[in-house]
Amino acid sequence: MAGIYIHVPFCAKKCLYCDFFSKTDMSQKSRYIDSLLKEIDDNKDFISGERIDTLYFGGGTPSQLEEDDFRKIFDKLNESFDLSFCSEITIEVNPDDIDKDYLIMLRRFPFNRMSMGIQSFNDKDLKFLNRRHNSEEAVKAVKLAQIYGFKNISIDLIYGLPEQTIELWKKNISKAVSLDVTHISAYHLIYEEGTPLFRLLEAGKIKEVGEETSLDMFRLLISELESNGFRQYEISNFCRPGYHSRHNSSYWSGDPYLGLGPGAHSYNGKIRQCNRPDLKSYISGKGYREKEILSDNDVFNDYILTSVRVMEGMNLSELEKRFGQEKKAYTMNMAKKYIDNGTLEIKDGFLRLTKEGVFISDAIMSDMMYVED
Repeated sequence: MAGIYIHVPFCAKKCLYCDFFSKTDMSQKSRYIDSLLKEIDDNKDFISGERIDTLYFGGGTPSQLEEDDFRKIFDKLNESFDLSFCSEITIEVNPDDIDKDYLIMLRRFPFNRMSMGIQSFNDKDLKFLNRRHNSEEAVKAVKLAQIYGFKNISIDLIYGLPEQTIELWKKNISKAVSLDVTHISAYHLIYEEGTPLFRLLEAGKIKEVGEETSLDMFRLLISELESNGFRQYEISNFCRPGYHSRHNSSYWSGDPYLGLGPGAHSYNGKIRQCNRPDLKSYISGKGYREKEILSDNDVFNDYILTSVRVMEGMNLSELEKRFGQEKKAYTMNMAKKYIDNGTLEIKDGFLRLTKEGVFISDAIMSDMMYVED
């Protein structure tokens, strides 16, 4: 199975924290669409022989596209790929783009999952993050999408904001749960270099939330969502039973995927390639496909990174089958201290994070990667 990701590089305005490639100037949209259609043609063999299981429109803000844009894209995709087995087709949206007419338009296409970038239900947080919507609009957008047939809705939340308290974070979680969505992704605020948020931090105008508070927020997130029927299936992702993100899960399973659009990444098991995050060069036809041939150790490290971060864990039989006894022995040796301290465990043939291990997962994955002498 394989997935296709389409990066839509347009936003009405940039959020304070975002380091994803996007532009607020929509004047090049039609030329971007033309270039995207050509890229689909040029790269349809990258995942040849694989059944397309998922399709994901991300960004940027895909809900900045119009009906004619989607029609052109879907026509070209259906011309180039067999989408008849595609079980999940996701579109990312901003709450303020959602109204009755836009939802009716989306229903003319095979979208069956919506990912809504809400980030917070607190108006002060939203204003700080430079989001376009307020909390009331966010709630209205979710309910409207449900009315117009989107039953599989994921919402994104951010925690660990400057001055955010445990109490405010708990209210955010409670509001998210009350909306009866099927999936919640929650990420700690990251101060990415080059963003306005990072510059505010460097200038001393804001202060990072403390590490212990961050951990308490993460613990609260897990306990509140699990007590309300959500399952944590990946470090930052929670779902109602049967509603995990099939597209994102394919990344963690090491399945092939084709990334389309400026800044998009692709992987087919042997080659990793990426498009330059530059709209001008993308439109000129010179901005894509910087390729990296993966070594055996690269593939192994990718496997460590992706399999440990899911709650199911790493299949040890699969590890040995793919990489041999030597790499399995290396993995178990590197995992031993974490098994001994209770942050990793072996259960039913899977090496996986314990509840405490989730909080130090980055350190565990880093330690377990193979570093050549």
